[in-house]
Amino acid sequence: MNRVGKKNEETLIEMGQTNDGEESNGPLCENTSNADSEFPGNSEGLSTTETTLLISDLQGKSGRRFNLFLKRRLRIDRRHQSKDSVFFRDGTRRIDFVLTYVDDPKMDGEKKVDRRRMFENNLVKAGLELETEDKKESENGKTYFVKIHAPWEILITYAEVLNIKVPIKENDISCAVENPLDCIFWPFRLPEIVMHPEPDYFTAPFSKERQELYLIDDESTFFSPSVRNRIVFYILTRCPYGTEEGKKKFGIKRLLNNGTYTAAYPLHDCQYWKKLNDPKCENERYTLYREWARFPRFYKEQPLDLIRKYYGEKIGIYFAWLGFYTEMLFFAALVGSICFLYGLFTMNENMSSKEICSPSIGGEIIMCPLCDRKCDYWRLNSTCESSQYSHLFDNVATLFFAIFMGIWVTLFLEFWKRRQARLEYEWDLVDFEEEQQQLQLRPEYEAKCTQKRKNPVTQELEPYLPLTSQAIRFCISGTTVLFWISLIIASMIAVIVYRLAVYAAFASIMETTETLQPIRGLLTPQLATSVTASFLNFVIIMILNFLYERIAIWITDMGRNTKNPF
Repeated sequence: MNRVGKKNEETLIEMGQTNDGEESNGPLCENTSNADSEFPGNSEGLSTTETTLLISDLQGKSGRRFNLFLKRRLRIDRRHQSKDSVFFRDGTRRIDFVLTYVDDPKMDGEKKVDRRRMFENNLVKAGLELETEDKKESENGKTYFVKIHAPWEILITYAEVLNIKVPIKENDISCAVENPLDCIFWPFRLPEIVMHPEPDYFTAPFSKERQELYLIDDESTFFSPSVRNRIVFYILTRCPYGTEEGKKKFGIKRLLNNGTYTAAYPLHDCQYWKKLNDPKCENERYTLYREWARFPRFYKEQPLDLIRKYYGEKIGIYFAWLGFYTEMLFFAALVGSICFLYGLFTMNENMSSKEICSPSIGGEIIMCPLCDRKCDYWRLNSTCESSQYSHLFDNVATLFFAIFMGIWVTLFLEFWKRRQARLEYEWDLVDFEEEQQQLQLRPEYEAKCTQKRKNPVTQELEPYLPLTSQAIRFCISGTTVLFWISLIIASMIAVIVYRLAVYAAFASIMETTETLQPIRGLLTPQLATSVTASFLNFVIIMILNFLYERIAIWITDMGRNTKNPF
């Protein structure tokens, strides 16, 4: 194992090759002072995680008195703590993640118990603190809840590993620009405290050796809940839980897939419909619901800074894109509505429809049968109503709308690039993707690559896949992609053949079926063919999309790409 840092018996462990030839599943923070230690008071009903609060040095009466105080406090909190609380029973340590599981009476129930025991023991060795709620506290009486807390030392260790940027100084550069049109957009604005819940800061990547440079007023609130959740999830995805079939097993994702745990999730800070009275709770979820996530607020601007603070940067960028896309669609919808109204108002003045509906023109034109045997000759004016309705969507304005949409797409992409660059600068996300790819290898890739080689640029050892293994995987991936491209082309040809084949069949059915005679003016063979072909297209797209997702995951896992497939 490669040790990259050490302080007070805590060691950050990178994933490397162990002495017995099996890969380890770090990085983990091994705390030898917490592992396998004995705490007094377990005989009195306290769990192992609760006893981590106790003072390890019991010499002296003051230490014993304080331990008794903590035991009594834990018993009181267990009985009276609100279920809405986001803290451990001591009311101090914040819950950063929750794992749930149920009693499994099946044959593999004992195996799942062993997996959970080893996994949770390794989490404790990694420096995390756990607290389990009995199934009696759950609504169904079957679910256990394992609450996870990351102490300060773990947070600062992995904040440095993940290159998390933290504030070093408040931004003193004024960027307020007066806009004379602000009074017009005032009804769409949100309060300043909602739009900007915290001041703007200059930031820098966190370093344990330079903590005095950062604005650390309170260790419990220095890292936002979204950052704390990210750090804990990073540890959960790399924590081992044993060896099965000669292979190292690790990660919460695998435990969720095999049913060892039923769920893994972070907590909201409060109920969305009411505030908590706890002064430690910021009630950001309630604020988001009241000011943003309600239908009466659909016309308001989005509090992107608050969304980013509560959910994280990726979710914030998503809603920024969604809001910008919706704003741009307003102009497309406006122009489309104008084109539709133009077709509606000019429907009776359309020369083509007039000629088709005219008895002297369309009524005198006799058309050939639509099918070979059962269909008869028909007059052109029998399609009068369908020609009028088609004018609503196929008129002179349609050409203008097509040109407009081509320009709209280009403007949308360019304006979004500008908006995205601005958000990346304001949220310190410049080169974010590149940093994540360099610093965070997928744990599956990191564990399966048994060989390492030195990067000529960074001069660091990195997991390496042999060229022969890469060639085999590239061939299989390429063959699979070509097969699916061929399948798509075959599906397109099949739909075209379907349209040609069923057109005559629909014409024959409509000619011989008496119940369809009253609606022949509206339901023509052309319309029936188009509608059924569109439905067939929809079914094919949904089926292929269902298969695409699984094939994409399989190809990514087989290729052991360093990037996350999602």
